[in-house]
This record gives sequence, structure tokens and C-alpha cells, in this order.
Amino acid sequence: MSCRMTHEFYSRGVCPGGNAEFLGEKPMNMAMKILGLFAAATITHAAPTAVQAQDYPTRSITVVVPFPAGGPSDVIARIVTEHMSRTLGQTLVIENVGGAGGTVGSARVAAAAPDGYTLLAGSMGSHVAAPVLTPNIKYDSRDFVPIGPTAHSPAVIVARKDFPAKDLREFVAYLKANDGAVKQAHGGIGASSHMACLLFTSEVGVKPTLVAYRGSVLGMNDLIGGHVDFLCEQSVSVSQQVKGGSVKAYGISATERLAALPDVPTAKEAGIDYQMSIWAGIFAPRGTPQPIVAKLSGALDKALDDASVRKRIGDLGGSVPGKAERSPSAFDAYVKAEVARWAPILKAVSEAAK
Repeated sequence: MSCRMTHEFYSRGVCPGGNAEFLGEKPMNMAMKILGLFAAATITHAAPTAVQAQDYPTRSITVVVPFPAGGPSDVIARIVTEHMSRTLGQTLVIENVGGAGGTVGSARVAAAAPDGYTLLAGSMGSHVAAPVLTPNIKYDSRDFVPIGPTAHSPAVIVARKDFPAKDLREFVAYLKANDGAVKQAHGGIGASSHMACLLFTSEVGVKPTLVAYRGSVLGMNDLIGGHVDFLCEQSVSVSQQVKGGSVKAYGISATERLAALPDVPTAKEAGIDYQMSIWAGIFAPRGTPQPIVAKLSGALDKALDDASVRKRIGDLGGSVPGKAERSPSAFDAYVKAEVARWAPILKAVSEAAK
């Protein structure tokens, strides 16, 4: 084949050098066929994404909770995905992938195919704290597409039920008098329980001995058993244990007392400036088609409007995000603002705690 694809070839069907045939075809006809095949291939390549988004979901969806079962992220995820399954017509299967403060499961979702069939039940810990506090992390918040928030929850300072202090002031005094001898549990570096206590102990000026677990639920088990002294965790994860008397609650990080725990004072009531709200949400891998994101967001929005879902979250001491907070774009802006707000604080507090 001696004919080159020159301007003369395309415009006049003439092959320089006198060869006017190209594998038995007129050059102009062959050129048009090549262009036609290229266009068809492009359309064929684009079509599956559109079809996939239109028909989605056609099978079950895996929702990775990057902490062991029973923790706050797990509890909230199960409440909202149960309702989302009915809206989407497919089962949302919770898979607990704990370890390293939520970073193992989060990294797995970040590397998953962006097809809407692998999602992450992320949190303030996995998206704000862990990227700052965990060395050699394999993802950051930009590796995900936000679907929407699921809940807000203040932190509760809880101790073993036989802890000697009668209120938060006495609790802080005991920590200062026994600094280093008191054992504080947390669910891994960067987990919300680690972040919540890091801010609290920094505010009151103590450095307890840290005991890390593969998830705060395991730390709670040891707290109930009396093997550690205290932890700080989301109200949705500890309210039932507080009500049952298996642990003792000293204070919450909210601006007002919780209806679910009316007898537990705010830290502010004890003169301690300790305020924070821990959020949770659902994310997809970066590159997930917008129509799939929109369908998932719509199902989540419908779940959060459901009276039974709102009651179950409220009974645990959490709150449902308002309508204006729920869109993917609003949640994306919120997560970015949270990263910008907390990253320098966590770095400073972490350095001071060393």
C-alpha cells in the first residue's frame, strides 16, 4: 500500500503516484468508511454508560462501612440503606471492612470501579481526620463523589460505670491528677472517637494513655468490661449503653442537651469549651456517572424524609441533615469546608499531644 492519507486523497480521491485504488476501493469511499467506522465505534463506546445509568441498579449494591459492625457509621448506614433499598429496587448490602481508623475500607472504595455498585459509608473520621492523622494513607477526600449526608451527631464523653468522678468537673480533675495512668480507648488513628477525645483532652490539658482498637465498638466492649477508663464517641453509638447503665456519661459536645440523653450535661455547662458535631455520609468512587449519583442521592433524600428513619436516628441522639444540606453539590461543599476547618486544628492538636 503506497497511498498516503493526504489532503488530496480526501478531497479529490486521488492518490499521489498514480495509484487510484486502495484495496479495491475508491480512496474517497474508503476514507468515508474509515471515518464512519470511527464514529460508530465512538458511539458504541459511549452507549453503555448511558444505558447503565438509565437502567441502574440492575443488581445489589455493596456499601462498605470502614469500621466493625455496631459502630456509629455502621448503625447509621444500616438505617438509611434499608430504606434506600426499597426505593432503588435492589438490596444495599453492608460490608464491614475495618482497620486503621477507617482507612482500609475507604481506600478499597476509592480504588473500586466507578459504576455505582460499590459505595462508602464515610464519616468525619474517614474524610477529615484520617487523611491528616494517618501516615501513608492511600486516598484523600478528592477520590470520592459525595452522594449526600446521612446524620449529625455530637460526641459523648463516657467512662466505665465505676469511675470515681461524679460529674465532668471531677472527671477532668481526676484526669489531671492521674495523667498518664488513665487509659483512653479509641477506634483507631483518625477515627471519630480518636478525633473527639483528641480535641477534648487538648482543651482540658491532659495526656492519657491511648489504647487503639479496630473500631470504637471494640473499645466500648472493653470499657464496659472495665479494661479501659473512658472514650469519646458519637451519641448514636453510645446512647443505648448510657441509658442501660453499662457506662457512665459525663458530658456532650453539643450546644444543648440531647432529647435522647436529657440527664447528660453539655461540656459548656461545666465551663469547658468543647463543641463539635460529627457527621456521616455516603460516597461513591470518583468518576461515577452523574445520573447514577443523582439516582442514589434521590433515594437517600427520600430515606431521610421518612418518619421512621428520622425517629430511629433521633432516638440514638443524632439528627437528620436539613433539605438544603442533602444535594451532592451541597454535601461536597460542606466536606471541603470541614477539611479546611479541621485539618490545621487536628495537626496542631496532634503535635501537641506527642
